[in-house]
Amino acid sequence: MLFTDKLLALTALAVFSGNAYNGVETNQEKLRSVYRSKRGPLMNILKTTFLLTLMTVLLVMAGGAIGGQGGMLIALVFAGVMNFVSYWFSDKIVLKMYRAKEVTEAESPEFYGLVRQLTVQAGLPMPKVYLIPSDTPNAFATGRNPEHAAVAATSGILRILSREELMGVMAHELSHVKHRDILISTIAATVAGAIAYLAHMAQWAAIFGGGRDRDDDGGGMLGLLVMAIVAPMAALLIQMAISRSREYEADKGGAAISGNPLYLANALRKLESANRQLPMPEATPSSAHMFIVNPLSGGGLASLFSTHPPMEERVRRLEAMVYGSRS
Repeated sequence: MLFTDKLLALTALAVFSGNAYNGVETNQEKLRSVYRSKRGPLMNILKTTFLLTLMTVLLVMAGGAIGGQGGMLIALVFAGVMNFVSYWFSDKIVLKMYRAKEVTEAESPEFYGLVRQLTVQAGLPMPKVYLIPSDTPNAFATGRNPEHAAVAATSGILRILSREELMGVMAHELSHVKHRDILISTIAATVAGAIAYLAHMAQWAAIFGGGRDRDDDGGGMLGLLVMAIVAPMAALLIQMAISRSREYEADKGGAAISGNPLYLANALRKLESANRQLPMPEATPSSAHMFIVNPLSGGGLASLFSTHPPMEERVRRLEAMVYGSRS
């Protein structure tokens, strides 16, 4: 009887302590259930499919403006080849671009162990782990699916973040892996790049009169000029819409995986400030969307065309998961 009384008392104390602590440390299972219920996976898939379809239509129209019906076919084939290469080789290309080095648990036990812990919590296969020799604190994930994924972090991010903040960052990247965001964003960037390339061709075609004899077949001079100006801007806006929506979802999913939205919120504040002071010199606009924060030095008007959402809004949404919406 005495043992039972003690057990009941300890249970009550544990429940009381958990409830009292819940205002600061969010319960991990509760976060996961909220994430699953509010994610709206079907709507997210439909929205992304619609935007990617819109980009494909833009690509075909750009090809048609340059070469009529034959140009449309060439544009489709061009996009297909680029997407095939991106699907199979984009991870290797980007890792080599940033001189990332694969590490084992023996070489980086703390970082590797942290990723393995989060992978178990996310229910994912263990990805390959890479370190990037850069003082700029940042991280990204790549790979065509969870079975062929890799996560990479710079040496700078390991220095400035606490273990909890690093957990928030890597959980965000694993959320990208879990929902195949890397594949989607890679396709979007590839198609946007193809549209920009065709628009550049359209500019030269317009300069040298390449549409005068195709007025009946596909657009003529006016079509070339419109495509050269409007198509790349529209493609950029669509790519931004896709990338920003996936970033918000990865923030939410990362909070569920790590168990506390404040881990990522605090990390984002540090990373935003550090990347403004020390942009990554080797970063390129074509791969900037992969990083957790924008590695480029653009600010002001340039930030309006960033593939990353406003940092203040990302932090506000994460804090709202803990404290609720603030008026």
